[in-house]
Amino acid sequence: IAIVPFGWQSAGVADTDLAAVIRSDLNRTGQFAALRNDRYIDTPTTGSDIKFDTWRSLEQNYIVVGRVLDTPNNTYRIEFSLYTIGTQKMELGIAITSRPNDLRAAAHQIADQIYEKILGVRGAFSTRIAYITSTGLGKVRQYKLIVADSDGFNPTAMVTSREPLLSPAWSPDSRRLAYVSFERGNSAIYLHELATGARRLLSSNKGINGAPAFSPDGSKIALTLSRTGNPEIYTMDLASGALTQLTKSFSIDTEPVWMPGGGQILFTSDRGGRPQVYRMNADGSGVQRITFEGTENARASVSADGKKIAVAQGQSNVYHIAMINRERGEPGQVTTVSRGRLDECPSFAPNGSMILYAAREGGQGYLVASSVDGETTQRLTIAEGDVREPAWSPFRK
Repeated sequence: IAIVPFGWQSAGVADTDLAAVIRSDLNRTGQFAALRNDRYIDTPTTGSDIKFDTWRSLEQNYIVVGRVLDTPNNTYRIEFSLYTIGTQKMELGIAITSRPNDLRAAAHQIADQIYEKILGVRGAFSTRIAYITSTGLGKVRQYKLIVADSDGFNPTAMVTSREPLLSPAWSPDSRRLAYVSFERGNSAIYLHELATGARRLLSSNKGINGAPAFSPDGSKIALTLSRTGNPEIYTMDLASGALTQLTKSFSIDTEPVWMPGGGQILFTSDRGGRPQVYRMNADGSGVQRITFEGTENARASVSADGKKIAVAQGQSNVYHIAMINRERGEPGQVTTVSRGRLDECPSFAPNGSMILYAAREGGQGYLVASSVDGETTQRLTIAEGDVREPAWSPFRK
């Protein structure tokens, strides 16, 4: 696909290369090969300017052209079109309005439209990611809960603390984050409203309060508590605060994640001797182990259709991201999709096309966006510090 540089027909200053952002978005999925900048021999900005034979000679299937215009109310009007080169048919012809400081967001919206039109799957470039950073040492060490665009740009600190922050989890409407904080001396789970900054204490029981995960309908969270002395999986009704205990074992049960539909929950347990991923019904019944390859498996993430499960898989002190493909039934084909030695915390994009995970190099943590087959990876530009525990948001409402 050729994403031609957009014509800048505005009196304002062009501080964002729309075409470059769109190219990066599409390339990151591993499903597109956007034509490189140095191969453009023509720069049409409207459909009538396109010389289709030129782009056919460059072996392109699709072309996107566009331009940026001023509007009377000090915003930009961005017009763009998508054409199939072989048929010269216009597939999309859309105009969107953007404020001057929101051009990257507009580019992500355009990439979403292109992705969906060509592949028939909703694009996820306009979503966000959350992660934890730590900077400094000793008494000046600082932790932050960061929210950024899906490509890592525009990081914003939502929470800052001298004590550790852990396990950010998105609500289904992408307007709230649950997370773990040690600011009270012991672990506690908070609910944070992104728009207002208001937060609510959800759980501060004696012992462990950890690993929150929203149910698909947003009415409950699953969490890990050791209030009875042993880490177990519970659910909490967010309206009433009522707790329901789901697991009762002498092992460590943690890291719950809901399956699509909310009828089942995956969790990590060492009840078999080493950490493995198990599945149970949402009432705690029907527990089954689902991971068998590798010495350890933990921190499961599930695609929106439930057909793929990503886990952090350990073998001989090396941890990779492994993908369990359940499209043809149980137990599912397992493939390794990361190449580092300490890769962890996979999180699916809401359309299931990519995963985000944390990796380490030279003692420093960073984030990697990967296609689900692992063939295409990109290290994200992110906030400073040691980075860990990424969580990809649902689609924005």
